[in-house]
Formats: sequence, C-alpha cells, structure tokens
Amino acid sequence: MVYYFVMHMIKNSAANLVRQATLADLASITQIYNHYVLNTAITFDLEPFTVVTRRPWFDQFEPASIHQCLVLEVNQQVIGYASSAAFRPKAAYDTSVECSIYLAPQASGQGYGKILYGELFRNLNQQDLHRCYGIITLPNLASLALHKSFDFSEVARLNEVGRKFNQYWDTLWVEKTLGSA
Repeated sequence: MVYYFVMHMIKNSAANLVRQATLADLASITQIYNHYVLNTAITFDLEPFTVVTRRPWFDQFEPASIHQCLVLEVNQQVIGYASSAAFRPKAAYDTSVECSIYLAPQASGQGYGKILYGELFRNLNQQDLHRCYGIITLPNLASLALHKSFDFSEVARLNEVGRKFNQYWDTLWVEKTLGSA
C-alpha cells in the first residue's frame, strides 16, 4: 500500500511537468536520443546528432497538431520525451502517425513512460487521427509492455530489417486506434 501511494505521488507530481517541447529543450532531447544511438539498437540511427542536425526533425512539431513533441521535466530537468511524427509522406497517410518515446537512462522503469505516452495520447485523441504506429526493435520487453499497456496490438514483424553493431535486428510494428474512429 505504501509503495502504491509513493508511486502515485511521484506520477502525479511528474504529470504536472509534462509540457510541449520548446526549442530550448532540443539540447536535452538530443542528448537523451544520442544515448540510444550510441549504446543500443533501439534506434537504427548510426551516428549521434548535434542540436543543429537534429533541428529539422524538431521543426515538424506544432502544439495542438497531429505532430507533437512532449517533454517530461523532473526537478527542472528534461528526463524524457514522446513524439508523434508523420507516418509516411503521402497525403492518404495523414490520419496516421508514428509515435516514439525516449527516457534518460536513469529515468527508465519508474513509470515516466506511461506519464508521457498518456499525455501524448490524450492530446492526439483530440485530433483528426485514426491510427498511431510504433516500431520496436527486438528484443525490448520494456517497450513491448509499455505499448501493450496503451492497447497497441502487434501487426507485423520485420525480420533482420536493420543492421547495427554488426548484427541484424528484427522490428515489431504495433498499432493503436486513436480518436473517435
């Protein structure tokens, strides 16, 4: 019971710190992302970004649109972000987005992913969207559990689709229905 109360308090205090990302957050976002670029196969980017090279990715986001980037601040430090980006460049895909979430390594496993994704999906459900897709490099039990907790279902597995660290990696594509459908 005490554990639940403590986690509830942590989540509630952190939830108040979820907000739209601003350009001032780009350095922190880039640092978080680069950890995964350099140390994991979670992303298939092979080279780290600078704030300048990450800026075109960031420029797609607009508050109250289908393409958003939210950050989570704890003690005035950005510890994670979640985003919804264009799924594919063709116009017929405009009611679908690809969602991603990244946490600073020290923030993993503390419920912050649920806070960020929860707020992102609340925002996206207010938009003219039908589907959200996630692409998970396997194995990644934590990401699978997070996505399943938000009612994502598995739709495709691509075998050995990416090569990183001299190894081929599979991805699992998952989808979630958004909006009033």
